[in-house]
Amino acid sequence: MNHQAERILWSIAIPGFGQFLNQKYLKGIALILLELLINNGSHLNQIILLSFQGRISQAISTTNYQWLMFYPCVYMFGIWDAYKDAGGTAPFAYLPFVLTAFFGTVGIMYSPLVRWNGRLLGPVWFPMLSSTIGLLLGILLSLCLHALHKISKPSPYKS
Repeated sequence: MNHQAERILWSIAIPGFGQFLNQKYLKGIALILLELLINNGSHLNQIILLSFQGRISQAISTTNYQWLMFYPCVYMFGIWDAYKDAGGTAPFAYLPFVLTAFFGTVGIMYSPLVRWNGRLLGPVWFPMLSSTIGLLLGILLSLCLHALHKISKPSPYKS
């Protein structure tokens, strides 16, 4: 497994772990502390438990949205930063991470309202779905911009 993939996977597990693998200890500690603070303030572990049990209304009433709205940005920043520090420097590579965070945050805001087949999706499932849309759009946008960037570069072999 290459360094970028390893760092991404550890950062998905816990924000900050990828930074430890990159020997960026201060950033790693800061991200872990932020994750613990936001997790505790938003009641995220309880929300996840209730959502997996199908108790979506209870998960919604347990959620502190003021705290939870920070989570996608901190989470995705941790993943992006670990990837970047491990050598991931492709042009526009940040876009999937940024759009995933943005769509995840918007998903949190609308999560108490959105229904699928008459059922609430809640503060875990709808933001995850929204994040997936953001990730796919970010990949598509970064590929398009990368292609445009290649086309617009003047050839060094012009006469």
